[in-house]
Amino acid sequence: MRSAPSHEAAPAMTPAASLVFTTLLSHGPLTRSEVARRTRLSAAAVTKAVRPLMELGYLVEGVHEAARPAVGRPANLVWVDGGRALFIGVKVTGDEIIAVLADLCCRVRVSRHLRLTGRKPETVLPALTALVQELLTEADGFGVRVRGLGIAISGDVDRSDGLVRYSPFLEWRDVPLAEIAGTATGLPVTVDNDVRALTVAEHWFGAGVGLSDFALVTVGAGIGCGLVVNGRVVSGAHGVAGEIGHVSLDPLGPLCHCGNRGCAEAIAADPAILRAVRAATGRQVRDAAEALDLAHGNDPGVRAVYARAGEAIGRAIGFLVNLLGSERVIISGEGLAAYDLVAEGVQDAFAASAYGTAAQCDVMTRPLPFEEWARGAAATAIQSFMGSDMYEE
Repeated sequence: MRSAPSHEAAPAMTPAASLVFTTLLSHGPLTRSEVARRTRLSAAAVTKAVRPLMELGYLVEGVHEAARPAVGRPANLVWVDGGRALFIGVKVTGDEIIAVLADLCCRVRVSRHLRLTGRKPETVLPALTALVQELLTEADGFGVRVRGLGIAISGDVDRSDGLVRYSPFLEWRDVPLAEIAGTATGLPVTVDNDVRALTVAEHWFGAGVGLSDFALVTVGAGIGCGLVVNGRVVSGAHGVAGEIGHVSLDPLGPLCHCGNRGCAEAIAADPAILRAVRAATGRQVRDAAEALDLAHGNDPGVRAVYARAGEAIGRAIGFLVNLLGSERVIISGEGLAAYDLVAEGVQDAFAASAYGTAAQCDVMTRPLPFEEWARGAAATAIQSFMGSDMYEE
């Protein structure tokens, strides 16, 4: 095993410095006056926040090549030097590990996929370590050290302790993942729920840029939800927040793996749809792709299953928007492959359940490959390294 890179002390970030850094990450290059306007900080506060980050080389000021031609002397711009540091992001699914090597601006430089031969920790963790070591070798070619590792995994994840309390698809319980991965790789490790990590990436670089209140709902093997409220990703007091997949929509409905009945996930997640399609057809439908083919073949029983799933998703989103008043809800995940079958149900149920002006919420779809989820994991590692406290309990 190659030696892990030495650590560099993370910058001491004040709330103002964190705000300036993330603003430049999402919107830069900007002039100092534009930074002040976007952050609502005084010019003096911006200068105070920028100075130590420039001294450490994380921010650069000068005439940027992206500056628009203008009459007279061009204004100096400030931007994040993406090449200053590298980070590794890993997304673990039930079938494979996806890993990316990203720079400080979270631009993916290298990506790797590795199929899993099993789901137990003793199978997954050595494979994950080997993949990280491969990317560390790749990082040598950039001449920049890797400063952190982010791991995104489904389920109940305690980011503060780096503990996977329960991951239903991997069947993991109480796995101290950050400690194990940190010992194996020699890197500082951040472990977070996969949807929350993806929400960070969408907040910084995606469909949530510039929004202070939005939600990301993922549909597929489960129903996940990441929340941004007042410009901060919400993790909850116990690391659990936004679990609309476990909002009970029908107390007499199908049993959910969480122990309750009629959860949105027990109606609209891929495994639930597959069970309902088998019951409706009497056939041993193998997977979600085969169920989708039957629906597109106009099997009325199968189409009714998807219609019910769409209604469940729409009602869950309506509940969410009524509660939080989100400006936008982004729907993503592998379940978007069936969105043409559920779209009408989603829209109608949302319109029926959204209260008053909550119905004005922009509900949009956004396909995101698993590399983007791994990129989200890298974003959480950047957060940790920069000392950015952008989570709300």
